[in-house]
Amino acid sequence: MHKERPHKTLSVSKQLKEENKINDLFEIQLSNLSLEEVISLKLELATREMDGKMYGLPIWKNMPTIVRDACLKAAISGSATRRDAARFLGITYANLREVLKNYGLFHYFKKRS
Repeated sequence: MHKERPHKTLSVSKQLKEENKINDLFEIQLSNLSLEEVISLKLELATREMDGKMYGLPIWKNMPTIVRDACLKAAISGSATRRDAARFLGITYANLREVLKNYGLFHYFKKRS
């Protein structure tokens, strides 16, 4: 049986701060918005920059993948262990291991040089 590694050092917030994409003030402002407002705003800004097009992707078709990716990152960065992350997501630990293998999520948290 594999020993679980804690995720205390994995954080989307920390990753984005290290990349100078966000700061503490942005986090405070973001926390005042609902998830629906954040998603809507991001989509509006993205389409504004792309003349009404969404990155060349059919957004409706890709929505489940986009949402799962976001939820997986939140579960990993917000949970102390993988088992806690699985509980957060409402899936089994075995299912989480398979999902992590398929998504290659830990590459996201590696420091970019």
